[in-house]
Amino acid sequence: MENKFDIYIGWDSREPIAYDVAKKTLLDQASIPVGVHPIKLAELVEKGAYTREVDPLASTEFTYSRFFTPWLAGYKGWALFCDCDFLFLDDIAKLTEYLDPSKAVLCVKHDYTPKATVKMDGKVQTNYPRKNWSSFMLFNCEHPSTKTLTPEVINSQTGAYLHRMQWAADEEIGGIPERWNWLEGWSEKPETGTPSAVHFTNGGPWFKDWQNVDYGDEWRAEASKVDPNWKPI
Repeated sequence: MENKFDIYIGWDSREPIAYDVAKKTLLDQASIPVGVHPIKLAELVEKGAYTREVDPLASTEFTYSRFFTPWLAGYKGWALFCDCDFLFLDDIAKLTEYLDPSKAVLCVKHDYTPKATVKMDGKVQTNYPRKNWSSFMLFNCEHPSTKTLTPEVINSQTGAYLHRMQWAADEEIGGIPERWNWLEGWSEKPETGTPSAVHFTNGGPWFKDWQNVDYGDEWRAEASKVDPNWKPI
């Protein structure tokens, strides 16, 4: 990857500290030039780019806005999207070895069934095929299928169409190792070392009721570096 690696992280007004920690730990580990950008729903609405009605099943402000990543990147090069509830423990540069121009998008292809019916701050835990695939997506922004993700499509298509990646053919969806979207409370712990990116998909240490989680101590230590006065919500 010759140019700066653009990375877009979902931002939610209820949990800004989560975004801050994801950004900090990603930058701390990175050995290549990266640009980290928040995807803020209010800004997309203000621009007139995002016009969807409020979805009562949406658990975050970036449930749908994540799919604006290729548009925000100008449909150029490769761009990564990830949820804000990540803790990076490895160098994002290692992802570049999986880049494949024949693929529209790369992700961890979990076969995931949630154990709980409620997540985070009381939000309903919905289950659907390819769940969590869209929480960490490496977009080939110049791929013809990815270019179909226009604001018009994102605003009008169903959540199933977007999150199940029905905008790309199955053979255009590439895989990356699970360690890059390691689901806390579900994924098996590695025999040695740590995951590359811990995903607190059910809820993280920034919530009072989610303190006793794997890698919670590591997350809290980073949060205290960002804001010594942060408190769980």
